[in-house]
Amino acid sequence: MRPLRYSINVTLDGCCHHEAGLPPDEESMRYWTAEMERADALLFGRVTYEMMESAWRQPATGTWPDWMDEWQIPFAETIDRAKKYVVSSTLSGVDWNAELVRGDLGQAVQRLKQEPGEGLFVGGVTLPLALADLGLIDEYAFLVQPVLAGHGPTLLAGLRERIQLELVDRQAFRSGAVALRYRPASNGLT
Repeated sequence: MRPLRYSINVTLDGCCHHEAGLPPDEESMRYWTAEMERADALLFGRVTYEMMESAWRQPATGTWPDWMDEWQIPFAETIDRAKKYVVSSTLSGVDWNAELVRGDLGQAVQRLKQEPGEGLFVGGVTLPLALADLGLIDEYAFLVQPVLAGHGPTLLAGLRERIQLELVDRQAFRSGAVALRYRPASNGLT
């Protein structure tokens, strides 16, 4: 069974709005590229899918936009070519190498996890909360930003039950950010 990994940027006070932390730099983009490469497919809710597509889909011209620095291109290429699953009850269709996930969320994600492969990557805010409540997340990876945002959506706000985690890896960045990787203490993967 391939593991489901939840990864997100988060500030020290728990804000996980995509603009609340530090701006991306070469080191953080290498980290996120490696995270994406650990997955066979990406799992997004509608909001995250649309946000990622608007920023990282390669233009029809085949040329990346002028705003993109050279060190951002490996991430852009990785996310652009990745297989994507989109959980949405409002979208009628998706493209960008994606397919819609409909019906019972738990059953649908269990089916995806049972497919062969190295893993699934989930990002965003709302969908990961639902998946954590269902006990479907096998690994949590947080890039903790040295910022106090004081506002915005907070990490897994509304979680129904406490989830005890075990630290399995940490990596410090020159920016002061720290990547922390955890697994649920009771899932037997450690």
